[in-house]
Order: sequence, then C-alpha cells, then structure tokens
Amino acid sequence: MITVSNIGKAYKQYPTRWSRLVEWLDPRGKPRYEPHWVLQDINFTVQPGEAVGIIGMNGAGKSTLLKIITGTTQPTTGSVRMQGRVAAMLELGMGFHPDFTGRQNAFMAGQLLGYSIEEIAALMPKIEAFAEIGDYIDRPVRVYSSGMQVRLAFSVATAVRPDILIVDEALSVGDTYFQHKSFDRIREFRKQGTTLLIVSHDKQAIQSICDQAILLNGGRLAMQGEPEAVMDYYNAMLADHQNQIVRQSESGDGRVRMDSGTLEAEIISIEILNKAGQSIEVIAVGESIQVKLNVRVNTNINGLVLGFGIKDRLGQMIFGTNTFHTKQKIEHANAGDILQFNVHFSANLGVGSFSIHCSLVRNDNHVEKNYHWIDRAKVFEVINVDKPSFAGCTWNELVFDIKKCEATIN
Repeated sequence: MITVSNIGKAYKQYPTRWSRLVEWLDPRGKPRYEPHWVLQDINFTVQPGEAVGIIGMNGAGKSTLLKIITGTTQPTTGSVRMQGRVAAMLELGMGFHPDFTGRQNAFMAGQLLGYSIEEIAALMPKIEAFAEIGDYIDRPVRVYSSGMQVRLAFSVATAVRPDILIVDEALSVGDTYFQHKSFDRIREFRKQGTTLLIVSHDKQAIQSICDQAILLNGGRLAMQGEPEAVMDYYNAMLADHQNQIVRQSESGDGRVRMDSGTLEAEIISIEILNKAGQSIEVIAVGESIQVKLNVRVNTNINGLVLGFGIKDRLGQMIFGTNTFHTKQKIEHANAGDILQFNVHFSANLGVGSFSIHCSLVRNDNHVEKNYHWIDRAKVFEVINVDKPSFAGCTWNELVFDIKKCEATIN
C-alpha cells in the first residue's frame, strides 16, 4: 500500500549568485531566496494490488513525485508511507557504474534491493535469461546501448516479484520486443498481487494495465479516476492554449464523457442507423451501418476536418481516421452553415461494448486547432447473431481449407 499525504516540493531560487553566501553569513538567518514549488498538495492512496498510472506533460512533476515516493528525494512538506518490498526503475541505468560489468552491477543493484550475495548468485541465471544480452553481461556497462541497460535494470528489479513496483519512463527506451516482454511480466505480477505505480505517455499501456490514473498539471493533482476518463481529459489539455472549453458529463452507460474545443464548429447530433435508416444502439457483428453526424459552424473558419474512430470498453482505439487523410477536407465554412457527415462501414467488431470518438479540427490533428472533440460520443453494443463463435475485439471471416494428404508430411 502507498499513502501520499500533502506532498509538496520546493527548490530555493536565489536572485544572484552571492545571495546564498549572504544568507549563510547573516546572523539573523534571514532567507534570501524565493521558493519554487514543483509539487503542491498531492494526496492519493494506492491500495494493495492496485495499478495506478501517472500522466502529465513534461515538467508536470511526475519524476519528482516518484523520487519522493521511493525516498531518493525528500519532500518539503507532507509524507509518504509504504508497506512491503519495493522495486523501482526511475532513470535509465540509475545506480549502474559504467566501468563495472553488467554482472557486477547486477550484484550491486540486487544488494540495494535488499538481497544477499547468495540470493543474487542464485537469481543470476534467471536475470541473464530475461535480459537476453548474451556475452555483454560480462562487459563494462559503458559499452551498452540504452536498450541493453534497460534490459538488465528491469531484469534485476523484477527477478523476484516485489510487493510494490514503481516504473518511470525507462521502459519507453529500447526495442518493441522487450517492451512487450516487460509488460507481460508486469501483468503477471499484477495477477499475483503486486501494487504498481507507473509513469508513461503510452496511452494503451495506462488504459490496459491500470485501475486508476492520476493527472499532474503544473505540480498539482488535476484529476484522478478511471484511466479512460483521465486520458481523455489529458488529451483536451494538450490543446488548452486555444482558449477552449473542457466539459465532463455522464454518457449513456453512466461513465464519464469528455467534451472539449473552441466550438467555432460544433457537433450537434450523432445517430447510428441500420440499412433501413432506423436508429439503433445494438449492432450485429458484421452489420452494415451508417453514423450520421450533424455539424453547426458558429464562425467563419478556414479548414474543417472530421475525425472518426471506434474505441473498445477500455477506451483504446480499434480504428480511426479523418477526412484529412481521405482527402475530403473542407477548405472554407461560413458561420451558420449546417453540414451533415455520413460515415458508412461494416461493424467487423467482436462482441461487447464500444464507443464512437469524433472530432472537428483544422488539419490532421487537434493540437493546432481543436474546434470540437468528443470522447464516448455514442455508446453501442455489438452482439453475435449469425457468425461462428470467435474471440477478440474484431471480426474477420476465416476460410479453413482442409484436405487429406496421400503421403506423410515431415
């Protein structure tokens, strides 16, 4: 369990290089600095066995918070209480000595985690096998690539399942193969009861692994809740310089719907229709459907693009594109125009709950100009009516060609 109470972190900012000396020599002890707060009033609890993701823009205070939680940095205010054995990966190669071999660094890192030399020696075959760096294990770390350092550091930190695992962005370095391998191990630890605290910009990782997400903005806790809702709010924040509105409301299934944008152009209605033109909310696997979106233009604009996507119940995008990529961008639209967009496709989806994401932007993304962005704009259910039973979130019609061979095949 991790309990973070009223955490704040401030650094001293002196107006000149001599101010610190004057402060030391002043018998009154009068401070000559201004505090620069990088974290303020951070409160949250991670329950045993829970996975929590921390997100935020660069400079939001994520790494500083993890350093305080692990004890490598002391807070200015507040306290952190943890129960259980902790393994942490905060920075690439943190604690590794460049002139020592990988094996020697593994022994040192293991001792810092509280293992005896005998325990580390017994774990080394397992560490080497997971890291997959071959003969480099006995070469100096200074000749390692960044990916090899990550492999070794993660292998040591997770050689024994910890009670608490804390991971910073280090896993974003290196090859895709090892990232998948690492997250498979993290998922396995989760099943066995490990508490997880992870910082990542990988939306899919946060939404697939975590039970809760925390958004830091300007050193403060801006939002805490379900990963999908927090990630949607974070996406809205990325375009915050546009003086846009950010609204949260409850969608049809009781979950949070995120609505943001400048509203220079606005989606005013969304409807799912079957082939007969009837409004529906339950769709059969493979059924041909149409999504009708009505858009009102509230001011003269240059450039209008509709983005459209389908997300699964965890908020991960199954498929998405926009009219910029299909070369159907509207170059000019006038205030008062009502535009209708009709999106036709076959619902080649698996059984379950899905949602529609839609957006109005100027070009190919929402960072430059976000007119209107809606996550969970419409929720619908997919059921299997006439297809063979299958697993997964998408449907594909497979044809099995089976025949008996005359001779034995080696």
